[in-house]
Amino acid sequence: PHRRSWYPIYLTKTRRGILTVQKRKLKLRVDGWLPSTEKPLTVLHVSLYHPTQDPDTFANVPPKLQHDTNPLLVGRGPDAHLQLRLPCLSRKHLSLEPYREKGGTPLAFCLKALSRKGCVWVNGLTLRFLEQVPLSVVNRVAFSGIQMVVRIERGTSLEAFVCCFHLSSSPLIHRPQAEETDEWESKPQEQPPPSPGQQAPDHRGLLHGPSHPSPGGGTETQVQKEPSESMLC
Repeated sequence: PHRRSWYPIYLTKTRRGILTVQKRKLKLRVDGWLPSTEKPLTVLHVSLYHPTQDPDTFANVPPKLQHDTNPLLVGRGPDAHLQLRLPCLSRKHLSLEPYREKGGTPLAFCLKALSRKGCVWVNGLTLRFLEQVPLSVVNRVAFSGIQMVVRIERGTSLEAFVCCFHLSSSPLIHRPQAEETDEWESKPQEQPPPSPGQQAPDHRGLLHGPSHPSPGGGTETQVQKEPSESMLC
């Protein structure tokens, strides 16, 4: 960003009562008024939408939230950093977790599902409990009727990041209504019997790759197949 040099004037008083003028050179960044030694923070621009348009749903959502490199929790519980007032949400429904990629300088982020009773839809993938997926620059997320779009603006600071929240009055994601419910938990899905020589899918109806340690702790399971319309979430 463009920088300018500023010279604030300080008046000091001597023993004889004479005022002297001193100049001190201080460089300030025009866009953020931050000292030039501080690194710019990564910014997550988060847009939120819920079809009921109930103001109580997002009553506790701040316009801006600065957070350290610990996971940012989303849910209805008092410990959630982003608290949403929906009875169908878990106390800790999901988390946004920053981490450093191997050989990478800026912070990267992944989204982890933390709810045992619901699932999270992220960029065409359905996440169950403790499954997680890396986030790209623009991400579409849906859970319990809430639609969320996360756009990542990279910074160079590795100590913290900022979330800027925006409440949308119109839908952010256009998906079939059946995919935006949690009915898959209450209604078992009937699977057709596998043909000879064909491997039967697991109870989740997804194909999973090998698990490996996640950057934020726990185990990461990468989902390799996009959920079909019959997968209700």
